[in-house]
Amino acid sequence: MKKQKQKKIRVPREKRINDILLGPLERPALQWFCKHMPAWVTPDLLTGIGVGGAALMTLGYALSNQDKNFLWLVNLGILVNWFGDSLDGTLARVRKIERPRYGFFIDHMTDTFSEVLVFVGLGLSPFLNFNLAMFMLVTYLMASIYIFLTTYVKGVFRLSYSGISPTEMRLIGIATNTVIFISGNPLIHIPRFGFLSAPLVVTVFDLVIFGLILIINYLLVVNVYATATVLSREDRAVIQVKKIKRHKTARVTRRQARSRGSARHLGEQLNQPGNQ
Repeated sequence: MKKQKQKKIRVPREKRINDILLGPLERPALQWFCKHMPAWVTPDLLTGIGVGGAALMTLGYALSNQDKNFLWLVNLGILVNWFGDSLDGTLARVRKIERPRYGFFIDHMTDTFSEVLVFVGLGLSPFLNFNLAMFMLVTYLMASIYIFLTTYVKGVFRLSYSGISPTEMRLIGIATNTVIFISGNPLIHIPRFGFLSAPLVVTVFDLVIFGLILIINYLLVVNVYATATVLSREDRAVIQVKKIKRHKTARVTRRQARSRGSARHLGEQLNQPGNQ
């Protein structure tokens, strides 16, 4: 029996860009954790720990309806989520046990589940309008789609934009939770103006999330335009090169056809009776 030829799987290798503001502090910390990590701790276990941290955040926000002290449970969940989510890939690379396709797929699917948990929890808390929480979730998913598409079309996987990454976002979350715990999430009255038919009452958390939505969407629009411009220019250049090659091939084909025609005509003349 002939052995079946095993299909070779091509593993894509994208360029990673991670120029975050907290990089000089985070990268040495992650390397230290990896060097001192017990052998039984695996990247998959760390991924699960990251999701568990997101679940803690959701639980803390939901329970904060009863007692704002549960905001400290949220902050603990943020730290646990950072520990698991930031270390799973780093540990795999340090131990040289990477599974690029599996890791990319699992990491971003669990990130998506985690973000859904977190923003639903935020919306259920007394600190943030539920509609605004869902708007932030949609913004996050739009940014994720852009990152994944860019990874596919350019082979570049950016973990941060303008120095901002999930690590900085987590730090903003801890700071906001702490301020709200101390201040009690005071209400801010916005007087009626423009399209507002009545005065608007918002919380500090509402303003923080709304500001993040504006910043992320602004960066998204700018980067989408820049990426589309570069891709369009590169594709036009490729089309132009292919067009030039087609024209050259067509000229060579016509020249060869004329040469064959001339040779055939000459042969016919030589074969005529008068030339015998």
